[in-house]
Amino acid sequence: MKIGELALRTSLAPSRIRFYERIGLLKVVKRQANGYRSYPEDAVLVLQLITTAQKAGFRLDELRALLPDELAAWKHGDLIGTLRRKVQDIEVLQVQLAENKAHLLALLAQIEAKPADMDCAANARRVLSEMQLSADRGSRRTPV
Repeated sequence: MKIGELALRTSLAPSRIRFYERIGLLKVVKRQANGYRSYPEDAVLVLQLITTAQKAGFRLDELRALLPDELAAWKHGDLIGTLRRKVQDIEVLQVQLAENKAHLLALLAQIEAKPADMDCAANARRVLSEMQLSADRGSRRTPV
């Protein structure tokens, strides 16, 4: 199939498909006598895998190392290991995001607790002072 049909079937721009080919992610491309690219059916699957993997957090360099030249040559154990590591990475990120969210919500609560008779500059000093006290208390804790 030509690049236009592949683009329609994968909802990717032809320039994106050529980019994936240029960086070595899409390796199943053949050239016709007239110079046009010709893609086999497997190209649809490969591009769908790339798109799905990117949505799951894989970087292009990770995908380049993961994708075999031929889909049938995929090493099951390597694939499972890579996917498990990515799940662990996402779980670590989720913990970090939850902590960041908690910090932001606490900061928001402090800012919103501005006394009615206090101007914004004084409230900012109050909030920063409370943040510093909280940080000092946290740094004095002894590790268990």
